[in-house]
Formats: sequence, C-alpha cells, structure tokens
Amino acid sequence: MNSEEKKVSYTTSNSYSTLNTLNSDTETIWIVFHGMGYLSTFFINYFKVLDTNTNFIIAPQAPSKYYQDSKFKHVGSSWLTRENTQVETENILTYIDAIAKNEGVANAKNIVVLGYSQGVSIATRWVSSRKIQCKHLVLHSGGIPTELKASDFSFLNKNIPVTYLYGNKDQYITEARKTEQLLLGNNLFGERLRVHKFEGIHEVNTNFIKNMQ
Repeated sequence: MNSEEKKVSYTTSNSYSTLNTLNSDTETIWIVFHGMGYLSTFFINYFKVLDTNTNFIIAPQAPSKYYQDSKFKHVGSSWLTRENTQVETENILTYIDAIAKNEGVANAKNIVVLGYSQGVSIATRWVSSRKIQCKHLVLHSGGIPTELKASDFSFLNKNIPVTYLYGNKDQYITEARKTEQLLLGNNLFGERLRVHKFEGIHEVNTNFIKNMQ
C-alpha cells in the first residue's frame, strides 16, 4: 500500500493578547512576536514598561502549543518548524492580517514591530510580505529567514531604523553573531541597520524597549 499526504482547507481561530487601551491618545501600536516556549499572555507583560496612555501593544499567539515539562503543567508554544514551513507561514501571516484588521492597525499613527527569538522570523516575514511601513523594526535575539533579501525591504523609508539587538552573554551567542554578520554582509537593511549589543543573556531587554518611547 502507498501512503499519500494530502491537504485540506478549513476555518480556524486563535487568540492574541493586548495591553492598554486603544484611544485617541494612542501614539504607537506595537505588534510584538514572542519566542519559542512563550504564550502571548505572559510575553506581553514585558511591555508594561511603556507609557500606558500612548502605547497600545498587540501580542499574537503562536498556534502550536505543547507541554514543556514531564508533569504536563507548563504550556509553551512555537511558531514554525522545518515541517511544511511554507504552508504554515501563510497560515500564520493570514492570522496576523486578521488581527491587524480587527485592531485597526492600518489607522495607527505609528507602528513598531518587534520580534523576539523565534518571533524574529515571523516579524520579518510579515513586514516584508505585507509591506508594513513601520516606525521601527526590532529584531531581538533571533535569526533572519534565509529566503529574505534586501529587495524584500526596499519599500521601507530610508529613515526607518532596523535594530538587531542581543545580549553579549546570550546562550545562543554563536547564532546571534552569525545573524549579525549575515545582516551586515548581505546589506539586508542598508543604512537603516543598527546593531545593539547589551550586557545580558538570552532574555527580553526591557530597558531598551522602555527607552524607545
């Protein structure tokens, strides 16, 4: 007998988290993508350092959830694996589009997009494929998808900063340095690119986030 892999389309739903209230005083909408092992409900707490009146934060939730320990107590999630990556990517990007529409992101005065760890791959794919003209693109301690090239970001205004941010004691320092060299060597973001190395490990740098205001 021969096995065959098939595909079917269906409608699904997924949660996401928000922080603060979207109103006439909102200056910036943040769309922040968590790393592997996180849930959006916990990840979004890192952004409580931002001014509550002028910042509205949206944290999408990675679709694949799993138990992180043998006692089945702690739940984490993952955005993508090497399995069926192209189809899964399109599913995720469609989900993010739905969030953006639901929250009126297109009407935002300013948009900041931040990806942390595995979330960097989602942030860069969404910005490049949807031509998101953000105020600042932050790539925090994660790898850049190998299929992306400089022309994918040519639509960005010349004055939009792209920051690659990682700790000098990151447990995955080899990967972080490799990504830094890839960004610089491939001139992926041109003069927009800023590399910021902080004192610390593989963790969200809330000081940097707070100072972005």
